[in-house]
Amino acid sequence: MRPTVSRAAAAVSALALVAGCAQGQGPSDRQATGAALGAALGAASGLLVGGDDRRNALVGAGIGLLAGAAVGTWLDDQERALERDLAGTGADVRRVEDAILVTLPSGITFDTDSAEVKREFRRPLNRVANTLAEYPEGYVDVVGHADATGEAAYNQRLSERRAEAVAEKLTNRGVSPARVVSRGMGERAPVASNATPEGRARNRRVEILITPAVREG
Repeated sequence: MRPTVSRAAAAVSALALVAGCAQGQGPSDRQATGAALGAALGAASGLLVGGDDRRNALVGAGIGLLAGAAVGTWLDDQERALERDLAGTGADVRRVEDAILVTLPSGITFDTDSAEVKREFRRPLNRVANTLAEYPEGYVDVVGHADATGEAAYNQRLSERRAEAVAEKLTNRGVSPARVVSRGMGERAPVASNATPEGRARNRRVEILITPAVREG
């Protein structure tokens, strides 16, 4: 899988951090967080999923681009389908401005220190791949994260391998490789404190960011 540039990694980090902070907040807090989340997503869209190279890759693969008016329906239908695909698994599907963020906790996706997708999670992940294949007009960015236990270099590589494993499952089930980029963030984008077992468990995750590819003009 083609790695993203460092600026894109920073955008994903900001997106993941703000998304994590949004959990468990009151209405006024969520409103403030929403503004920050929108800014982070804007950065991610511009640096991670945007750009002529990836747009051209989609077109070259025979994938059409969406008209602006179609984006809302594309997101709504896909969000509902992904929620159905992952119901009861412990994964989280969340609409984040004009994108969908799917969070796969490592405990349901991988065994400890392993980058092989658990057998029991392969079927839900296959369903996710089928849904993504049904809605081809968008970018799929798979980002692995680790907690801060152990050496940072090891955590970085493990997060990369886990992101690559999820991305490979998706492309093997029909998601065009032209759409997919994987990246490991290691321990650099926590969504909870690493001082507690619960926080470390939340930080160990793979995120799938799904963003529409929109025609210009």
